[in-house]
Amino acid sequence: MFSWLRFAGLALCLALLLPGCGEQPAPVPETPAADSTALEQPEGFPPRERVERLLIATTTSLYDTGLWAYMEPMFEDQYGVELDILYAGTGKAMEWGMRGDVDVVVVHDRAREETFIADGYGLSRTPFAYNFFVIVGPPEDPAGIRDMEPQDAFIALSQNATIPFISRGDESGTHAQEQRLWAAAGLDYETIRTSGDWYVEAAAGMGPTLNMANEMRGYALADIATFLAYQGDVDLEIIIGSGDAMRNVYAVIPLSTARNTDMAQNMVTFLTSPETQELIGSYGVVEWGQQLFTPCAGQDL
Repeated sequence: MFSWLRFAGLALCLALLLPGCGEQPAPVPETPAADSTALEQPEGFPPRERVERLLIATTTSLYDTGLWAYMEPMFEDQYGVELDILYAGTGKAMEWGMRGDVDVVVVHDRAREETFIADGYGLSRTPFAYNFFVIVGPPEDPAGIRDMEPQDAFIALSQNATIPFISRGDESGTHAQEQRLWAAAGLDYETIRTSGDWYVEAAAGMGPTLNMANEMRGYALADIATFLAYQGDVDLEIIIGSGDAMRNVYAVIPLSTARNTDMAQNMVTFLTSPETQELIGSYGVVEWGQQLFTPCAGQDL
C-alpha cells in the first residue's frame, strides 16, 4: 500500500514539472537590441562632426626638411580634410601602399614607381619636384675623391676599402640610387656590401645616416635638401655635387585602394598647382640660403 502511494506521489510531482503540465511562468519580455548605429550624444555637448582624413606615406627627405609641415595646413584648409603623414624610406612607403594602409604615396624611385603602377597599386605617377643627390664626407676628404664623377668615386672608395662608406641600407630611394651608382661603376652591389668593415649599412633614415658618417669620419650618399637641413649638426661637406646622373625626382601617386579617390587626386592637383610649385621653389632660401627643391610640374622626369 505504502509503495503504491509513494509511486503515485512521485508521478504527480513529475507531472507538475513536465512542460505543458500545470501553470507556466509568464515569459520575460525581450529587451530590444540597441541600435549600434545610433550613438547618443551626451547631454550638454554639441554634436560631433566626422572629419575626413587623407593618409599620406612620404619619403623621409620631404619630411625631414620640414616641407610637409609647411604644406600640410594649406592643403587641409583648402580641401577641408585632415592629413595624416607617415614618413619612411621609399620601399617602406610603397609597402604601406601595397597593403592599402594609405591613400597616397610620395616617393623618389621612378623604376619602382612604374612597377607599382603596372601592378595595379597606383593610378598615376606625377613628378612635382626634384633636387640632387650628393656625396658628402669629411672636409679633409681622406679618400681623395673630391669632384670626381660619382661612379669613379665609388671605384676609388672600394679600392681604398679602409675609409667608411655609410649606406642607408633601407630600400629607400637614396639606397636605390646608391645601387645604381655601384652598377654604373661596373661593380656588383652584393659583392660590395659584403666586402669588408668599411661598408656600413645604417638601415636608417637620412638623418641618422649622416650622423653615423660624421661619427665614423666617412662618406655617405644623401639628397642635398636633407644634408643642408642637417649641415649645422655635422662636420661634413659636399665632396661631389649635382649632375644629371644624380638627379632626384619626387612623384606623387594616388592609390587604387584610396578611401576617397577624389580626395587623393586633390593631392596631385595641389602639389602641381602654380601656387604650391612657387612655394616649393622658394622653400629653404631664407633659412639655408638656397632652394632645397626645384618645381617640375608638367615635366617628364
